[in-house]
Amino acid sequence: MRFLLVDAHSVIFAWPELHAMHRRHMETAREQLIHRLTAYQDATGTRVVVVFDGKGARANEEKRPGGVQIFYSGAKGGADAVIERLVVKYAGAHDITVATNDSLVQQTVITFGGLVITVESLLRELEAASAAVTKRLKKLRGR
Repeated sequence: MRFLLVDAHSVIFAWPELHAMHRRHMETAREQLIHRLTAYQDATGTRVVVVFDGKGARANEEKRPGGVQIFYSGAKGGADAVIERLVVKYAGAHDITVATNDSLVQQTVITFGGLVITVESLLRELEAASAAVTKRLKKLRGR
C-alpha cells in the first residue's frame, strides 16, 4: 500500500492562497487543504495522512469516512515528531512518501526507508492529479 504523509503547516505556509486564508481563519485553511488532499487520494489511490501541529492537550487522530486520515500533534509535540514516529513504525512495511520542507524530517524519513518530496513538488502533484481527473471527465462526457 502506498501512503503520502503531509506536513500540513509546511504546505499551508508554502501555498500563497492557503497562507492568506490561514491568516484570516486557520480552520478554513485546514479544511481547504484536507479537501484538496482528499481529491488527490481519490484520483490516485494513494492513502493520504495529514499531520497538523497542535489542537488538544495530547496527540489525537481523526478519520472521516472516505476521506484522508488526520493527526493532530497535541500541545506537547509537533507534527514533525508525529511524522517521524509514523515513518519509523510503517516504512518497513509500506511505500511511504513524506511531503515536507523540513530538512531534519527529510533526513529521518530517508534513514528509515521512506521517500521525500518538497511541498512545492506536492503542490505540482496535486495540480497534475486534478488536471488528469478533469481530462478523464471530459473524455467520458464526450462519448
